[in-house]
Amino acid sequence: MRAVITAGGLVDGAFREAAGTAVKALAPLGAASLIDVALEACAAARIEGVAVVGGAEVRAHVRERDVRVIDADADGGVNLLRALDAWPAERFVYLTSDMPFATGDGLRDFIARSAPYGLAMALAEAEVYEARFRGAPQHAVTLGSERVANGNAFVLAPDAIAPARALAARFFAARKSLPKMALLLGPGMIVRFALRRLTIADLERFGTRRLGVPVGAVRGCDPGLCFDVDTVAEYEYARRA
Repeated sequence: MRAVITAGGLVDGAFREAAGTAVKALAPLGAASLIDVALEACAAARIEGVAVVGGAEVRAHVRERDVRVIDADADGGVNLLRALDAWPAERFVYLTSDMPFATGDGLRDFIARSAPYGLAMALAEAEVYEARFRGAPQHAVTLGSERVANGNAFVLAPDAIAPARALAARFFAARKSLPKMALLLGPGMIVRFALRRLTIADLERFGTRRLGVPVGAVRGCDPGLCFDVDTVAEYEYARRA
């Protein structure tokens, strides 16, 4: 199994002030940095071959590690495409660099249970997530009868790369706009979500139809694969925990 970690994201304002750096992956966490957690999880999961998409500061930070660095772009969508191209013709796990509670055991379990799928995403039950991270910023979403916390770990098979690549940049660009997302998912899916009728099975079927490979949500994953640091509040929580 290979891995690719995206580490090109930048922060500003209060987050940058709290972290002391504009590079989110390098935000201090104890004696290490956020990206070190992802790298240690990969090592503990016995992943052979890790690529990191990052800038010059990230390259300097990991220079003593056995990782391959892919130059990051200012455009997050471009970085996503570079991550998808990191391991041609190989199955790999894609991780973000902002998961302060990721572990090797959790990552290894997710990878093992992703085997039936061409594209798999880690999910944790909301109750388990909330019990683990008491007082953390809210993260759960309700889909049908399930409350889940979505993960930041994905496994992709080689035959999923080309179709995922064709959609990835469009989804990244649309992720914060409901109208743009509706154009990609289709109004029916957006209406179902608004009416609280959209289910995980609906999303799995949609993904399978669009990508042409089995797409699956791996439930019951380690909540540490689902806590990511997008805000200064989440960062401060991780530093206190």
